[in-house]
Amino acid sequence: MVQEQELETLDINVNMGPQHPSTHGVFRMVLTIDGERVMDVEPHVGYMHRGAEKLSESMDYRQALGYQDRTEYLAQFLAEHAYCLAVEKLLGLEVPERAEYIRVILCELNRITSHFMFLGAFGVDVGIFGTVFTYAFREREYIQDIFEEVTGERLMYGYFRPGGVVWDLPDNFVQRVQEVLPHTRQGVKDIDLLLTDNEILAARSRGVGAMNAEDAIDWGLTGPLLRACGVPWDLRKDRPYSIYDRFEFDIPVGQYGDVYDRYLVRLEEIRQSIRIVEQALEQLPEGPILPEKLPRRLRAPEAEVYAAVEAARGEYGIYIVSKGGDKPYRLKIRSPSFSNLSALPQMTIGSYVADVVAILGSIDIVLCDVDR
Repeated sequence: MVQEQELETLDINVNMGPQHPSTHGVFRMVLTIDGERVMDVEPHVGYMHRGAEKLSESMDYRQALGYQDRTEYLAQFLAEHAYCLAVEKLLGLEVPERAEYIRVILCELNRITSHFMFLGAFGVDVGIFGTVFTYAFREREYIQDIFEEVTGERLMYGYFRPGGVVWDLPDNFVQRVQEVLPHTRQGVKDIDLLLTDNEILAARSRGVGAMNAEDAIDWGLTGPLLRACGVPWDLRKDRPYSIYDRFEFDIPVGQYGDVYDRYLVRLEEIRQSIRIVEQALEQLPEGPILPEKLPRRLRAPEAEVYAAVEAARGEYGIYIVSKGGDKPYRLKIRSPSFSNLSALPQMTIGSYVADVVAILGSIDIVLCDVDR
């Protein structure tokens, strides 16, 4: 006689990371899975924590700038910009017109290189391998060459300064950028043709990791992730800083807040950044790049300030508390990657294991920005 038995289903815990090709840095998440379905996600961060905020408190207002490059190492100019805005707000420094234009041009070019990095890696994440990565890095190199010509560096630029920039542009800068922008447009077109209507991308990203606008706001999402949910929030438009109110550009938004919309928003943002750069080049004035009477040692009054920029991953902000002197008493970095990554469990639970890689890739984290 055969006796029937009830079979018990056990959930399995699976480690992804911290050393894993899909995790975009030293990041670990523990998946609880039932078959192919993800039942729970537990992110583990902190592997890249170096104490950037505390170290900045032991340095003067110029020296601490270098830690911004090392925190947001794919959009360094944008991080430098946020820090400089906070220090300038604290000290009451006025930035010369030419320096403002130089900052905007470099920041938007940096946004483009950061988004190209996303597009190349994202193509691999969804199973469209080497071609898109090659296209994206080809376009990055054209712009990286310009950054090297301006700053002498290819990664840690350290070019912005409280009050302006450290030295003026090369004589052929405008010509060089104007030569590169057509290549950038063509690169966007190549990736658009390769990915946007690709059946593999559609199958791996449409309806995957979707989040509605209300939940996105509750989680504190900013940048392309928030705009992919249909929220047209961009600090360059909604809380204009620097000289962004002088340029015409659109804010791309999505409809469904899924992985596919996050890709489309970033693709369109590259085109809008090209528009801003072209306008800034036309308007670029002559003149000084630092205030005339800038003290050799910057000393701040007792005060507290917050300044933020629309960085490539969202709102990158710097909060400084000063008790007088030449060093901040407290410095806090509002990193977009940390807030965006916090919503990973809601995006992922209920999805298939194979979707986890695409969802994480669509967030576009920088681990040093998460861990600081």
